[in-house]
Amino acid sequence: MINFNYETEFGLENEKDLSSWILSTITSEGYKLEVINYVFCDDEYLHKLNVEFLNHDTLTDIISFDYSVGKIIQGDIFISIERVKDNAKDFNVTFLKELHRVIIHGVLHYCGYKDKSDKEAQVMRAKENHYLAQLA
Repeated sequence: MINFNYETEFGLENEKDLSSWILSTITSEGYKLEVINYVFCDDEYLHKLNVEFLNHDTLTDIISFDYSVGKIIQGDIFISIERVKDNAKDFNVTFLKELHRVIIHGVLHYCGYKDKSDKEAQVMRAKENHYLAQLA
């Protein structure tokens, strides 16, 4: 089950299509979905979580809490709409493209992909691009 929650004025228009895409990504990676809760929020909301749970006093676009067990995906993904908008401008892409990238980025973390090193980040970006192409 995929749940979309809103702690800001933002709302998705295509929840059903996005749910299908996310589920397809999880299945393609050899995992099974239990539940993912997406929470769309603002910078202030996400900053509080970043400080409280990760001890990082910085703004970020996404925080994911992974409760997966083995190949069964479950977790909470918090996304700052303000950060996504700013990043879209910085990367010269549309807001929706950047939002979709962040949405699938969290899922890929649950599927075992990391992005701490340059090599890991390259693999993560290639996977993001692969799945973004399937959504288009």
